[in-house]
Amino acid sequence: MPGSELPEFDIGMLFDKTTALGQAVELLIYTFIACIATTIALLIYNRFVKKKLKEKKNIQVRFTQNIIRTLIILVAAIWVLVSSTATTDIGKVLFQGTAIIGAVAGLAAQPVLGDLFSGLAISINKPFEIGDRIELDNGTKGVVMDITPRHVVLRTIDTIDLIIPNSKINSCFITNMSHNTKIRSVHMRFNVAYGTDIEKALKVVRDAVIESDYSEPEWKNKDYGPVYFISYADSSLVLATTVYFKPANATEVVMSDINKRVYDAFAKEGIEIPFNYVNVVMKDKD
Repeated sequence: MPGSELPEFDIGMLFDKTTALGQAVELLIYTFIACIATTIALLIYNRFVKKKLKEKKNIQVRFTQNIIRTLIILVAAIWVLVSSTATTDIGKVLFQGTAIIGAVAGLAAQPVLGDLFSGLAISINKPFEIGDRIELDNGTKGVVMDITPRHVVLRTIDTIDLIIPNSKINSCFITNMSHNTKIRSVHMRFNVAYGTDIEKALKVVRDAVIESDYSEPEWKNKDYGPVYFISYADSSLVLATTVYFKPANATEVVMSDINKRVYDAFAKEGIEIPFNYVNVVMKDKD
């Protein structure tokens, strides 16, 4: 409108902490500084700490790593909160008002704190380690891949990662298939038809087990997995052996690989895998 004048803009207004604009700019600056500092701290952490400890499959080390990373980010957020004029009052209320802290911790933060302390308990008591294969009481099973302040990562046979809260897994009955052992085993049986050359069949099974990529190499130099002719079944002769493999491998994967190898070897050598059958006797009334 004629005669109206636009207000003069002073660059100093951007840094005037007494104005809303100045406080907003200050908050952005502090946030930017915190982001840069956090990025540098995480890079240093990844370079000098995490990288050196990466190969150590120790659950305490992994839990501590993730706690350190979380603390770095948390400290940066708190610094912004208490340093900026726009949020300093909020920071004072949160960090000086013990009643409010207690309420927040008891309500909103309760699940987080529960998972945090459960993760701490797991890392101290060590019911499992990174790389162990475990099964929970609800049937969930997999290899332990990681532990964070909030959850444990289990990888299933389908290479699907299950994210399970620490408080949940800490209250479960756990079957650890790798506890204090460097080797696992599974008992396998194979049926062959009556009339089969037993010595030939025993050798075929043993060779298939030894050639498997999953059977434990250290045991192959010994009398690995003797194959036994253990019983007579209704329609077949039963052979059996014990297969040894690394704890991280799924039993289903090992059995599938060896069953396939034995099946192919039986077919190649002309060894019959019999079907179950029933003899039916017809009796004439006359």
